[in-house]
Amino acid sequence: MDDSSKRDLYENLLVSLSDNEGVSITAEGLVIHDKLFAFVDGDDLIVEVTEHRAADLTARGVAEAFTSEGHPSRKWVRVSDQQLWPELTREAHEFVGEPPVGGES
Repeated sequence: MDDSSKRDLYENLLVSLSDNEGVSITAEGLVIHDKLFAFVDGDDLIVEVTEHRAADLTARGVAEAFTSEGHPSRKWVRVSDQQLWPELTREAHEFVGEPPVGGES
């Protein structure tokens, strides 16, 4: 996939998710309730998912752990397969956008 197609795919993701309440597009990437959940880094999509899901994706070779400041993340993964971008972006949106359970009780 060329750079133009990757950019178009990311733009389509932005448009499809920007209609959801609480989602905004910032210079950093996609944000919900002031929390970043997805962004593009080079040719890859970086998403935040549960620790268990991140481990599963990396173990199966679907994604790589995202490394920030030399430290691999337990929840952020790097996905190069653009066919998975929509699914994993929605998953990250749901994960980060959900309120913590038991926080108000």
